[in-house]
Amino acid sequence: MACRILVVNSNTTDSVTARIALAAEAAAPEGCTVETVTAPFGLPLIVTRADWMVAGPPTMAALAARRGTFDAAVVACFGDPGVEAAKELFDVPVIGISEAAFHAACLLGRRFGVVSFTAALKPMFVDCLERAGLTGRCAGFRMGPAFAGDPGRVAEERREMILDLCRASIEQDGAEVVILAGGPLAGLAPVLAQDVPVPLVDGTAAGVRLAAALAGLAPAVKAGRSRPLAGYEAGLTQLYGGD
Repeated sequence: MACRILVVNSNTTDSVTARIALAAEAAAPEGCTVETVTAPFGLPLIVTRADWMVAGPPTMAALAARRGTFDAAVVACFGDPGVEAAKELFDVPVIGISEAAFHAACLLGRRFGVVSFTAALKPMFVDCLERAGLTGRCAGFRMGPAFAGDPGRVAEERREMILDLCRASIEQDGAEVVILAGGPLAGLAPVLAQDVPVPLVDGTAAGVRLAAALAGLAPAVKAGRSRPLAGYEAGLTQLYGGD
């Protein structure tokens, strides 16, 4: 089925958006078009719980600015900032790459491991698992040390480390599937796949595939809300029934 998918990078780093765009376009089913955009304001990298909370409004702003131009949307930030609000306010499916990755992994194996480039992300990922109700399916986390470089280059700079973490997740934690977690790692799964003996899940790819499958399944009309929303972009104000 032909559909239009909007993919939002919740951070402001254009090089990360470029990575996400390539992975999203490669994953899109035939007939589906993908537009990938960068958050209009916010942080260059989403790392902590506080970052995740701050990233919600720019994510929503990016979605609202293109309202009516997409049939489903993907928030390409592991942590899914703004996704719960978007599910409530938009009349098309909106999914985050963490929930997409978790559910896809559950369909590929009984227990999955989560691998990422820095352990600073772990508290946010634990929260995501709890919200998804899938904590019991997670074999554990394997994550690298602190990171302060270019988020658009972390997949290349830490490629060998990520590969070692994948192997540890399988051999020591018993993971039957491994999730490569984080927008900056988009596109790395197919590069590492031949060296990893279990399925690797790229959240961006999973998100796009699931968004395409869900397009058209959301209710055509959301319950209206006439409530004043002050100080936000026009698109967000209109979602609340403003002028």
